[in-house]
Amino acid sequence: MTMTENRPIERLPINEEFAAPAGAVATERAADALRRHGIDVRIVDDASQARELLLSLVPAGAEVGAGASVTLERLGVTEIIEKSGRYDAIRPRTRAMDRATQMREIRKLAAAPEIQINSVAAVTEDGRMVVASATGSQFGPIAFGAGRVILVVGAQKIVPNLETAFRRVEEYSYPIEDAKMQEMFGLRSAVNKLLVINAETAPGRTTVILVREAIGA
Repeated sequence: MTMTENRPIERLPINEEFAAPAGAVATERAADALRRHGIDVRIVDDASQARELLLSLVPAGAEVGAGASVTLERLGVTEIIEKSGRYDAIRPRTRAMDRATQMREIRKLAAAPEIQINSVAAVTEDGRMVVASATGSQFGPIAFGAGRVILVVGAQKIVPNLETAFRRVEEYSYPIEDAKMQEMFGLRSAVNKLLVINAETAPGRTTVILVREAIGA
């Protein structure tokens, strides 16, 4: 019996205005602003192109950390990284470790992979990105620890400004993640921590793959 069989899933309202992909003008504006902030940006048309590009940027044998991401799951990238045998994937290694006795080793291993792949909750047209998390586990490698960061972002995550980015987290991304956590684990999610990326201090370290269509939450 799963944990969710004894309790109904509480579904929070979802603001569907944040599900529609931004148009070409807003996408180009966000891309140009990110580039001015030291971030490499590639624009692709669809999920297939995004998957192909991301995998082309990850060398065979590379040590790869991956944040829990609906975007990466829907691209099929998480499964390829973790199960193809072509990469040194961090998550299968940490899952096999004992959290009661090896938590320090787990934190150190996850904090500084050679490459971190992830997504974000929102990108603003003036070139800022917001990452939301219950634990903050992916913040370290994205902000500093990873040697290289690759972020795949659907165009529905492009918003005018930081205020709207925070609204998108609370009104769209969080309700979806909360329902998913209840379905999978019988637990509630929470927006406990937020990371705002205003610029990259090491130009080219972070690559954003902007997808013109909606993908992920």
